Amino acid sequence: MASLNVYSVLVVLFLTCGAVMATKENDQIIKENNCETKMVLPYVLEAFTSIFKTGGISKKCCRELVVLGKVCHSAFVKRTLENPLFKDLNPATIIAISIQTWNNFLALIDSPSPSA
Repeated sequence: MASLNVYSVLVVLFLTCGAVMATKENDQIIKENNCETKMVLPYVLEAFTSIFKTGGISKKCCRELVVLGKVCHSAFVKRTLENPLFKDLNPATIIAISIQTWNNFLALIDSPSPSA
């Protein structure tokens, strides 16, 4: 439960501090696509965990994040990497994980549901 609280704090920091520190390009992309208004916090936490930590992601979350769009997904990841809290992470590695996570979203929502 404590780890969920840590992730919640990180996401809040990501959304607040990241907004202040975002490059104009990522900030503009996020604003133009209304990315922040489309987000649902529990799904953001799942995606954040799957990219920046080791964690799984639900099919429902994948559907919601795909609706959010790849442009928003990429802009949020890049904005997170601009945050000083994540300065020790290798951006190339995180972006590669982000791309793989996006591909996993697509594969998961395209896969048939297991039959009962």
